[in-house]
Amino acid sequence: MIRVLIADDQAMVRQGFGALLAAQPDLLVVGDAADGAQAVTAARHLDPDVVLMDVRMPVMDGLAATRKLLGDRSAQRPRVLILTTFDLDDYVYEALRAGASGFLLKDAPAADLVQAVRVVAAGDALLAPAVTRRLIAEFAARPERRRPRPTDLAGLTPRETEVLRLIARGRNNTEIAADLVVAEQTVKTHVGRILAKLGLRDRVQAVVLAYETGLVAAGE
Repeated sequence: MIRVLIADDQAMVRQGFGALLAAQPDLLVVGDAADGAQAVTAARHLDPDVVLMDVRMPVMDGLAATRKLLGDRSAQRPRVLILTTFDLDDYVYEALRAGASGFLLKDAPAADLVQAVRVVAAGDALLAPAVTRRLIAEFAARPERRRPRPTDLAGLTPRETEVLRLIARGRNNTEIAADLVVAEQTVKTHVGRILAKLGLRDRVQAVVLAYETGLVAAGE
Protein backbone atom coordinates (compact mmCIF):
# COMPACT_ATOMS: atom_id res chain seq x y z
CA MET A 1 0.00 0.00 0.00
CA ILE A 2 1.40 3.41 -1.03
CA ARG A 3 0.87 6.06 1.65
CA VAL A 4 0.12 9.54 0.27
CA LEU A 5 0.02 13.00 1.87
CA ILE A 6 -1.65 15.85 -0.06
CA ALA A 7 -0.40 19.42 0.46
CA ASP A 8 -2.43 22.16 -1.23
CA ASP A 9 -3.88 25.43 0.04
CA GLN A 10 -7.21 24.85 -1.74
CA ALA A 11 -9.58 22.59 0.19
CA MET A 12 -11.45 21.52 -2.95
CA VAL A 13 -8.21 20.40 -4.58
CA ARG A 14 -7.23 18.37 -1.51
CA GLN A 15 -10.66 16.76 -1.36
CA GLY A 16 -10.75 16.02 -5.09
CA PHE A 17 -7.29 14.49 -5.22
CA GLY A 18 -7.97 12.64 -1.99
CA ALA A 19 -11.15 11.03 -3.33
CA LEU A 20 -9.43 10.07 -6.58
CA LEU A 21 -6.45 8.45 -4.89
CA ALA A 22 -8.47 6.79 -2.12
CA ALA A 23 -10.49 4.97 -4.80
CA GLN A 24 -7.35 3.10 -5.89
CA PRO A 25 -6.79 -0.29 -4.23
CA ASP A 26 -3.05 0.26 -3.77
CA LEU A 27 -3.13 3.87 -2.52
CA LEU A 28 -3.89 5.15 0.98
CA VAL A 29 -4.34 8.87 1.69
CA VAL A 30 -2.93 9.28 5.22
CA GLY A 31 -3.57 13.01 5.56
CA ASP A 32 -3.52 16.46 4.01
CA ALA A 33 -2.04 19.89 4.68
CA ALA A 34 -3.05 23.44 3.76
CA ASP A 35 0.47 24.89 3.64
CA GLY A 36 4.09 23.84 3.52
CA ALA A 37 4.67 24.04 7.26
CA GLN A 38 1.73 21.73 7.91
CA ALA A 39 3.05 19.39 5.22
CA VAL A 40 6.45 19.09 6.90
CA THR A 41 4.89 18.43 10.31
CA ALA A 42 2.37 15.95 8.93
CA ALA A 43 5.02 14.08 6.92
CA ARG A 44 7.15 13.60 10.02
CA HIS A 45 4.21 12.14 11.94
CA LEU A 46 2.38 10.19 9.22
CA ASP A 47 5.40 8.75 7.35
CA PRO A 48 3.98 8.96 3.80
CA ASP A 49 5.72 7.34 0.86
CA VAL A 50 4.74 10.20 -1.46
CA VAL A 51 3.86 13.84 -0.79
CA LEU A 52 1.81 15.64 -3.44
CA MET A 53 3.20 19.15 -3.01
CA ASP A 54 1.56 22.29 -4.35
CA VAL A 55 4.06 24.94 -5.43
CA ARG A 56 2.52 28.15 -4.17
CA MET A 57 1.14 27.97 -0.61
CA PRO A 58 0.97 30.37 2.36
CA VAL A 59 3.10 30.23 5.54
CA MET A 60 5.73 28.03 3.84
CA ASP A 61 5.82 27.50 0.09
CA GLY A 62 6.30 24.16 -1.63
CA LEU A 63 9.97 24.81 -2.37
CA ALA A 64 10.88 25.48 1.26
CA ALA A 65 8.80 22.50 2.39
CA THR A 66 10.51 20.22 -0.14
CA ARG A 67 13.94 21.35 1.03
CA LYS A 68 13.06 20.71 4.67
CA LEU A 69 11.57 17.29 3.98
CA LEU A 70 14.37 16.05 1.76
CA GLY A 71 17.15 17.68 3.74
CA ASP A 72 16.12 16.11 7.04
CA ARG A 73 18.70 13.37 7.47
CA SER A 74 17.20 12.25 10.78
CA ALA A 75 13.85 11.30 9.28
CA GLN A 76 12.52 8.94 6.66
CA ARG A 77 12.39 11.09 3.54
CA PRO A 78 9.32 10.68 1.34
CA ARG A 79 9.25 11.13 -2.41
CA VAL A 80 7.90 14.54 -3.42
CA LEU A 81 5.67 14.96 -6.47
CA ILE A 82 5.23 18.63 -7.36
CA LEU A 83 1.73 19.64 -8.50
CA THR A 84 1.13 23.07 -9.96
CA THR A 85 -0.89 25.09 -12.45
CA PHE A 86 2.33 26.67 -13.69
CA ASP A 87 4.22 24.96 -16.51
CA LEU A 88 7.69 25.86 -15.26
CA ASP A 89 9.49 28.74 -13.60
CA ASP A 90 12.58 29.17 -11.44
CA TYR A 91 10.49 28.27 -8.42
CA VAL A 92 9.68 24.81 -9.75
CA TYR A 93 13.19 24.39 -11.15
CA GLU A 94 14.58 24.95 -7.66
CA ALA A 95 12.16 22.35 -6.28
CA LEU A 96 13.60 19.81 -8.70
CA ARG A 97 17.11 20.76 -7.65
CA ALA A 98 16.04 20.29 -4.03
CA GLY A 99 15.31 16.66 -4.80
CA ALA A 100 11.67 16.48 -5.88
CA SER A 101 11.11 13.27 -7.83
CA GLY A 102 8.45 14.49 -10.21
CA PHE A 103 6.49 17.38 -11.59
CA LEU A 104 2.93 17.19 -12.91
CA LEU A 105 0.46 19.86 -13.96
CA LYS A 106 -2.81 20.01 -12.02
CA ASP A 107 -4.83 19.81 -15.23
CA ALA A 108 -3.30 16.44 -16.14
CA PRO A 109 -5.81 13.60 -16.62
CA ALA A 110 -6.80 11.71 -13.45
CA ALA A 111 -5.15 8.54 -14.72
CA ASP A 112 -1.86 10.41 -15.14
CA LEU A 113 -1.93 11.59 -11.52
CA VAL A 114 -2.57 8.08 -10.21
CA GLN A 115 0.21 6.66 -12.38
CA ALA A 116 2.56 9.46 -11.33
CA VAL A 117 2.13 8.56 -7.65
CA ARG A 118 2.91 4.92 -8.41
CA VAL A 119 5.95 5.78 -10.53
CA VAL A 120 7.43 8.10 -7.91
CA ALA A 121 6.69 5.67 -5.07
CA ALA A 122 8.55 2.95 -6.96
CA GLY A 123 11.68 5.09 -6.88
CA ASP A 124 11.53 6.35 -10.44
CA ALA A 125 11.33 9.99 -11.50
CA LEU A 126 8.61 11.61 -13.51
CA LEU A 127 8.52 14.72 -15.62
CA ALA A 128 5.60 15.51 -17.89
CA PRO A 129 6.89 15.62 -21.51
CA ALA A 130 6.05 19.32 -21.78
CA VAL A 131 7.98 19.98 -18.60
CA THR A 132 11.11 18.25 -19.89
CA ARG A 133 11.05 20.50 -22.94
CA ARG A 134 10.53 23.60 -20.80
CA LEU A 135 13.30 22.55 -18.42
CA ILE A 136 15.67 22.40 -21.37
CA ALA A 137 14.40 25.75 -22.63
CA GLU A 138 15.08 27.22 -19.18
CA PHE A 139 18.76 26.35 -19.50
CA ALA A 140 18.85 27.73 -23.05
CA ALA A 141 17.42 31.07 -21.86
CA ARG A 142 20.05 31.56 -19.17
CA PRO A 143 23.25 33.49 -19.88
CA GLU A 144 25.80 31.06 -21.24
CA ARG A 145 28.74 30.52 -18.96
CA ARG A 146 31.42 27.92 -18.64
CA ARG A 147 30.84 25.53 -15.77
CA PRO A 148 33.48 23.01 -14.73
CA ARG A 149 32.33 19.43 -14.56
CA PRO A 150 32.29 17.82 -11.13
CA THR A 151 35.21 15.41 -10.75
CA ASP A 152 32.63 12.68 -10.15
CA LEU A 153 31.72 12.75 -13.85
CA ALA A 154 35.21 11.50 -14.61
CA GLY A 155 34.21 8.24 -12.91
CA LEU A 156 31.58 7.47 -15.54
CA THR A 157 32.44 5.08 -18.34
CA PRO A 158 32.02 6.33 -21.93
CA ARG A 159 28.80 4.33 -22.25
CA GLU A 160 27.44 5.68 -18.95
CA THR A 161 28.24 9.22 -20.10
CA GLU A 162 26.36 8.53 -23.33
CA VAL A 163 23.36 7.23 -21.38
CA LEU A 164 23.41 10.30 -19.14
CA ARG A 165 23.31 12.55 -22.19
CA LEU A 166 20.27 10.68 -23.50
CA ILE A 167 18.53 10.90 -20.12
CA ALA A 168 19.09 14.66 -20.19
CA ARG A 169 17.44 14.84 -23.59
CA GLY A 170 14.27 13.31 -22.17
CA ARG A 171 14.68 9.75 -23.44
CA ASN A 172 13.11 6.93 -21.42
CA ASN A 173 14.79 3.54 -21.00
CA THR A 174 13.01 1.98 -23.97
CA GLU A 175 14.09 4.82 -26.26
CA ILE A 176 17.65 4.74 -24.97
CA ALA A 177 17.80 1.00 -25.58
CA ALA A 178 16.66 1.55 -29.16
CA ASP A 179 19.16 4.40 -29.70
CA LEU A 180 22.08 2.33 -28.42
CA VAL A 181 20.84 -1.02 -29.79
CA VAL A 182 21.06 -2.75 -26.41
CA ALA A 183 18.60 -4.52 -24.11
CA GLU A 184 16.39 -2.36 -21.91
CA GLN A 185 17.70 -4.20 -18.83
CA THR A 186 21.20 -3.11 -19.82
CA VAL A 187 20.02 0.50 -19.87
CA LYS A 188 18.45 0.08 -16.41
CA THR A 189 21.79 -1.21 -15.13
CA HIS A 190 23.62 1.78 -16.60
CA VAL A 191 21.10 4.23 -15.12
CA GLY A 192 21.45 2.64 -11.69
CA ARG A 193 25.23 2.89 -11.83
CA ILE A 194 25.10 6.51 -12.99
CA LEU A 195 22.85 7.53 -10.11
CA ALA A 196 25.00 5.63 -7.61
CA LYS A 197 28.29 7.09 -8.85
CA LEU A 198 26.96 10.65 -8.90
CA GLY A 199 25.06 10.36 -5.63
CA LEU A 200 21.73 11.27 -7.27
CA ARG A 201 18.24 10.28 -6.13
CA ASP A 202 16.67 9.87 -9.55
CA ARG A 203 16.55 10.86 -13.23
CA VAL A 204 15.27 14.36 -12.50
CA GLN A 205 18.46 15.20 -10.65
CA ALA A 206 20.46 13.56 -13.44
CA VAL A 207 18.84 15.89 -16.01
CA VAL A 208 19.59 18.95 -13.89
CA LEU A 209 23.19 17.88 -13.27
CA ALA A 210 23.85 17.13 -16.95
CA TYR A 211 22.84 20.64 -17.99
CA GLU A 212 24.34 22.45 -15.02
CA THR A 213 27.75 20.89 -15.61
CA GLY A 214 27.69 21.53 -19.34
CA LEU A 215 27.70 17.83 -20.21
CA VAL A 216 24.71 18.58 -22.41
CA ALA A 217 23.83 21.93 -23.93
CA ALA A 218 20.31 23.02 -24.85
CA GLY A 219 19.66 22.61 -28.56
CA GLU A 220 22.14 19.77 -29.08
